[in-house]
Amino acid sequence: TLERLLKAHKCSTIALGNGVGSREAEALLGALLAQVPDMDLRFTIVDESGASIYSASGLASAELSDMDVSLRGAVSLARRVQDPLAELVKIDPKSIGVGLYQHDVDQKRLQQALDRVVESAVNEVGVDLNSGSAALLSHVAGFKPSTAQKLVNHRHANGAFRGRKDILKVTGIGPALYQQAAGFLRVYKGDEPLDA
Repeated sequence: TLERLLKAHKCSTIALGNGVGSREAEALLGALLAQVPDMDLRFTIVDESGASIYSASGLASAELSDMDVSLRGAVSLARRVQDPLAELVKIDPKSIGVGLYQHDVDQKRLQQALDRVVESAVNEVGVDLNSGSAALLSHVAGFKPSTAQKLVNHRHANGAFRGRKDILKVTGIGPALYQQAAGFLRVYKGDEPLDA
């Protein structure tokens, strides 16, 4: 039963997509929670926009190569609860649905405007060097996708970054690029408290 599975896997949060059948699933979960009040469980409804596009993308295939496409979509929804920005930057903003008339405007200008909004949001919040994906890091000021991938590869090969200055050890990152990007990078539980 659902109750047994939730307890066996020690689930505390369920990400429920807002697509077809979500109302029925919400009612089912609500009834379960009412029947088993001692279960420490909550659920949240997550916007599914773009999840199917991501799950069929090359990026999803690379990140979750051992999973079926439908399971990749489920993982994407769960990740949206954990870190919405980190997950949503993996999707072309036009696929999320930015307005009724988005196809009637100049597509190049729309893409440029959407890219600016994403970059602005990423730089406002900052990116954790030790958990940020290449897709997220590529939106940090000064970082190209290839630079972001080098950071991720360095992290996998050498372990966690202990401070922002550690990025200077990555091939292709010099003092000028460090100065441009450092203010938007975070290192939690590192050697320098001000890097967090």
